Amino acid sequence: MSLSIIGALIGLVFGGPGGLLLGAAIGYGASWLLRRSLVGSLQVAQHQLMESTFSIMGALCKTDGVVTRSEINTVEQIFNMLRLRDDQRAHAKSAFNRGKQPDFDLDNAVDSFAAITRGRRPLLQLFLQLQCMAIIADGEVHLAEHEMLVRIARRLGFGEHDVRQLEALLRAATSRAAPGGGAQASASRLDDAYEAVGVTASATDSEIKRAYRKLISQNHPDKLASRGLPESMRPVAEERSRELNKAYDLIKESRGIV
Repeated sequence: MSLSIIGALIGLVFGGPGGLLLGAAIGYGASWLLRRSLVGSLQVAQHQLMESTFSIMGALCKTDGVVTRSEINTVEQIFNMLRLRDDQRAHAKSAFNRGKQPDFDLDNAVDSFAAITRGRRPLLQLFLQLQCMAIIADGEVHLAEHEMLVRIARRLGFGEHDVRQLEALLRAATSRAAPGGGAQASASRLDDAYEAVGVTASATDSEIKRAYRKLISQNHPDKLASRGLPESMRPVAEERSRELNKAYDLIKESRGIV
């Protein structure tokens, strides 16, 4: 029931027909103020989420000493994935550049992000995926980048295993066998695919299938949305599902699974 209707009923009870109109007007005004307050709060939260996401991303990309052209291109792709408007894109770029500064307080930024998201695990997982997407853009995760990503993950309630699994997922889904790379490169990518699905090469076909189906179910965009995932993050969830499919397809191909 809207506030204007509630106000009208209260006015009718206590003030008769005249009170009905006055109560409706008061209720409408209260409803308008509430909408304004909610919209304003949402805009502030979105602004803070973007600030934390891209400033932390800037710090991660700079941790190995240089932000590469591949990383910059991937950050631009993330802007497109999130469908940022021009003003949002400008703010994201500014936050990214702040994160690259030597005096950037990484731990404070991560804690702020955790407070804004209220510990919603699906959102935190996709946040980590965005961070990993940026630093793996040049084809590898340097030790300093990995250590910083683990530091961030631990402050968000995850462990190094979660980070390694995410890194393996992105390598398996995005890397391409280089010309002349031979069997060693293919085997390395297959190892990443097994780790991404959460099994080892010794697992049976049925064990692999169960692990894959569990991950796909847990990461389905609709299920994540029902657990509080913002619509703006849906493209990231969809990308994660595609990456899981690629990793599983790689395993199936190696085993001849139809």
